[in-house]
Amino acid sequence: MRGRIQVVETLDALLLTNVGGFLPGRVEAVIEQDAPLEIYRNPFLAEAMVNLNMIDTQGGGIRKMFIKQRERFFPMPDYDLSEPERVKVTLRGRVLDERYTRLLMARSGLDLATIVLLDKVQKGVRIGADDARRMKVAGLVEGRYPNLIVAGPVAAVTGQKAQHIRNRGFDSRYYRDMIVALVREHGPVSREDIDRLLLDKLPEVLTEEQKVNRIHNLLRQLVKAGDIVNIGSRRWPRWVPGQPRS
Repeated sequence: MRGRIQVVETLDALLLTNVGGFLPGRVEAVIEQDAPLEIYRNPFLAEAMVNLNMIDTQGGGIRKMFIKQRERFFPMPDYDLSEPERVKVTLRGRVLDERYTRLLMARSGLDLATIVLLDKVQKGVRIGADDARRMKVAGLVEGRYPNLIVAGPVAAVTGQKAQHIRNRGFDSRYYRDMIVALVREHGPVSREDIDRLLLDKLPEVLTEEQKVNRIHNLLRQLVKAGDIVNIGSRRWPRWVPGQPRS
């Protein structure tokens, strides 16, 4: 359709818009199928981009976006398919409901389809009655249908309370304040210095890779806010205090 792909960046989200219909038909179908599409608008271009390592694989990008957002405990991508010949996708980079984030931390084995339903609940989107009953039984949502909310993780047994806090972790502001304090008192500091400060304080339910990604996101937030500045290279950063933006 000779249209442009538009990317709009805000402080906490990306909005991508492209003309043309959504080939899979439904987002749920892509998540459930977990297989590449059989149809491409431009098969030659798709094949060429794979061969040139410009994209990871054919047909797996949508599901991969959902998985990456899940690993970061962020909301799932929002697909707006209300217009027949236009696809809009919003990727959020901030927490909407802390109960959702904590639940993902505490229940790391949830499948992607269930997480998508949880995400709809946190956004106030109505889910099917059967899905609601199933999720209530599993202790994932609470409230009276259709006005559901994400269930808050409960650690009722005394011996589990401390572990519950270690699994949940602390608010992002707490970790950012620790980084800023380290940089102000001992700057310039390296990424290794920051990792040593935070790795053992992040939620225990996170893998090592997820902890590293979490620290990367915290640093990016601080740079955007002007709290710290990298005077080194991208590969070998050296962080010093910045000038916070008002």
